[in-house]
Amino acid sequence: MPYRPSKKFRKQLLAGGAVVLLAGLNAPAAVSFATAKYHAYKIAQPGYKAAYGSWQELGVPGEFRINAIHAALLHTGKVLLIAGSGNDQKKFDSGTFETVLWDPRNDTFKKIPTPEDFFCAGHSQLPDGRLLVAGGTARYEVLDGEVKKAGGGMRVKNESPDRAVTLKKGTVFRSPSGVEYVSKFDVTVPKAKREFQITYFKNGAMKPWRTKVTAAEARVFVEARKAGPQALTTEAAQYEVLGLKGEDADNVYGLAQRITTEKQDFQGIKAAYEFDPKAERYVPVAPMKDARWYPTLVPLEDGKVLAVSGLNDVGDVVPGDNEIYDPKTKKWTKGPFRYFPTYPALFLTKGGRLLYTGSNAGYGPATKGREPGLWDLKKNVFTKLGGLSDTDQLETSASLMLPPVQDQKVMILGGGGVGESQKSTPRTSIIDLSKATPAFTDGPKLPQGTRYLSSVLMPDDTVFTSGGSEQYRGRSGSDILKAQFYDPRTNAFTAAADPTVGRNYHSASLLLPDGRVATFGSDPLFDDADNTKLGTFEQRVEIFTPPYLHGNADRPVLGEGPQELDQNGRATFHSADTARIATARLMRPSAVTHTTDVEQRSVALGLTKTKDTVTVEAPLDRTLVPPGWYMLFVTDEEGTPSEARWVWAG
Repeated sequence: MPYRPSKKFRKQLLAGGAVVLLAGLNAPAAVSFATAKYHAYKIAQPGYKAAYGSWQELGVPGEFRINAIHAALLHTGKVLLIAGSGNDQKKFDSGTFETVLWDPRNDTFKKIPTPEDFFCAGHSQLPDGRLLVAGGTARYEVLDGEVKKAGGGMRVKNESPDRAVTLKKGTVFRSPSGVEYVSKFDVTVPKAKREFQITYFKNGAMKPWRTKVTAAEARVFVEARKAGPQALTTEAAQYEVLGLKGEDADNVYGLAQRITTEKQDFQGIKAAYEFDPKAERYVPVAPMKDARWYPTLVPLEDGKVLAVSGLNDVGDVVPGDNEIYDPKTKKWTKGPFRYFPTYPALFLTKGGRLLYTGSNAGYGPATKGREPGLWDLKKNVFTKLGGLSDTDQLETSASLMLPPVQDQKVMILGGGGVGESQKSTPRTSIIDLSKATPAFTDGPKLPQGTRYLSSVLMPDDTVFTSGGSEQYRGRSGSDILKAQFYDPRTNAFTAAADPTVGRNYHSASLLLPDGRVATFGSDPLFDDADNTKLGTFEQRVEIFTPPYLHGNADRPVLGEGPQELDQNGRATFHSADTARIATARLMRPSAVTHTTDVEQRSVALGLTKTKDTVTVEAPLDRTLVPPGWYMLFVTDEEGTPSEARWVWAG
């Protein structure tokens, strides 16, 4: 009898034939599918994870997914994710500002009431563990061709030495020709400065008192009431303030020169807050003198914080007026004058000078404030540093102090050209500040030109780098799904497991107390390689588990001990693993945005062991160990770290 295949076999054969036919018609797709399947299989193997680590997406409930522009690790072990309006004009217009607190120990989340638009603010860890958040967004940009009404900065003068004057949002300024402009924000103009002058004759007789009054000044952005060329001006003029009466009408007036329909940049706010990790809320403190959008906040050795750069209340880069915050008084004072482009990378170095690597995140002319150097704050002297290659590609580059901080080596990684430039570089460069005449030297190259690279210090003295894109904001599908470790001891990169989520502009990464790395955000211009579909903000959170936590990872354990270092920088902990503990590190928690993290540093500690105790000893030099909370890790000879204990170095 002839063979007759069963119905089940015929269905299987038909299905198999369809697969073969599909493969024949679309061979690249079939190969890609098979490659992806094999890759997924390969990276799931224990041996692969032990060699390269692994990635896992965090299950964030929908109600807690936000556009994480800023990320900061608090000494409670929780991570503060700040969106503000999250680069979303609709949320800005509706006053919807968001912050979420994530606890990595049990993956729980909490929404935090957010009083201001902290989108593109600055932040810094304070000595008591609070997080200073200053600046943010007052107004979104309006691009060329979209400006319907002329606008610009109005200088508001007050000649009265007796009283300050507050002009509410919507105040009308009238030009000599009768054109009217409306203020977009409240503005308070201080009292004028009154000075008494005394003049003496040659015979010693005194002339009568003379009084000199210098008008006070504040700025506010104004917009023409009506569209049209009549509102355009590039000539200086004095403007009447409508609605004022009596002496105020005589003493208060506006001065403006450029009111145009050119592109209007973002504008900053003056507000400052401390986030209290225990109460889990924002607490207002004194506002800054200058509004700032895209500022950098730098911790200093005395616990104070320096605020530099940012776009001001009329959308200009702050010309060099820097401010210092004192956490004891909760107030700001004038700092040394120096210009930087926005989000400059500034690091506190041994001796107290700040190193400016040249890394920055955007706004400012291409020919101003881009060169790296050492800044002596007390003398306000800036010494330029040479040797750096690809100096025209420092924007969106990453910078960090290599571990341990005592070595005083700083690294720059990748970067691109100014603005929407198509340039990007694989360059890394390292400077050794311990040398008599320090200069940058090229390090090993990244796999390709990379902007927005995330770089995280690890407890084993390596640097974990991941993500980024080759082009501006991931344009043309240029996100880089690669990760690698840099080892300062060998001056070389080694491969790590590839992430599955692309990260470019508005992305962040930080080290968690359990030794893993969390990655957040990404804000591509487009969601496709053809640049036709507008981008959507990446709200997925992906976590990297390093090789040292895979395989047979038997972590050393630190037992009971103090929560702060003593006056000699020491602390003693019980441990059953003293025999295998090889190193100890204090690691300052991150506060990162726009590839800028000037907080993180790793401090090598002295180590004294007994049979069942470990005593660590930190340097007493506050320029190496600024006051604050730190994660204390110990590692064994293979680099396997303990879980961190939080220690206060006050």
